Amino acid sequence: MRHSRKFLLIAFCLLFVSAARAADEGAKLDEYMTALTKTGRFSGSVLAARGGRVLLAKGYALANVELDVPNTAETKFRLGSVTKQFTAMSIMQLQEKGKLKVEDALCKYVPECPEAWQKITIHHLLTHTSGIPNFTSFPNYVRTMHERSPVATTIERFKGKPLDFAPGEKFQYSNSGYVLLGYILEKAAGQEYAEYLQEHIFGPLKMANSGYDTVSAVLKHRATGYSRRGGNLVNAAYLDMTIPHAAGALYSSVNDLYLWDQALHTDTLVSKASLDRIFTPFKGDYAYGWMVTKRFNR
Repeated sequence: MRHSRKFLLIAFCLLFVSAARAADEGAKLDEYMTALTKTGRFSGSVLAARGGRVLLAKGYALANVELDVPNTAETKFRLGSVTKQFTAMSIMQLQEKGKLKVEDALCKYVPECPEAWQKITIHHLLTHTSGIPNFTSFPNYVRTMHERSPVATTIERFKGKPLDFAPGEKFQYSNSGYVLLGYILEKAAGQEYAEYLQEHIFGPLKMANSGYDTVSAVLKHRATGYSRRGGNLVNAAYLDMTIPHAAGALYSSVNDLYLWDQALHTDTLVSKASLDRIFTPFKGDYAYGWMVTKRFNR
């Protein structure tokens, strides 16, 4: 019994020291982020974790400047291209269910498929190596940002354009490819993109503050978007969220993204083999929805 008590005491002391160290790291991070916020160099929410322990989860500055609503760890932000991570995961889930293969030809899913697309595969779309031009770089994109555009309509914007290069030849970032992946996902799953993610990712991971962003929905804790014009803060230009779809239409919070991060170290959503493929770069350090690079020799 004496040895057991000694062991428990040592374990408690180690746990206490670890907790104290984590609290100190969190305090230093908070101090740093507060300084950035005061100088106008940051506005948003932060979550930092190490070894499964959250060091800091906090919001800084305002989620809505006009109404003086502060950011918190539950504030919902548009994810932009972080959406692509979830799209890639969904495609791998569908592959594991036998609904598709990443080696499948794009034209298997697209009616009246252009001749130029015949050699493009789902793998090429996932890795930005399809050669399909990026429609958000077209000259008329900004002018049409406010117009509702269902997936099939968006695809028509670039369906007739010539490829920028032969499929698989090189890496070139293209939102067009991920819009096509959303279209394929809906065909293979028999569900709308938003419904699929809710049922197969957000629901299982209990990501209650994540979803497909729509202007019409009343969404508590939604952050307002801003940009700067001549040094002054202005409301961000309106973008109809039917346009980015599987390339950039999701929202989430830092707390939810932590749940997502933790799941990526397990086989909760897909097998280890599928995760390995998701994180294996093809060209330009890009894998499936992720840029994968080495930092600090690790």
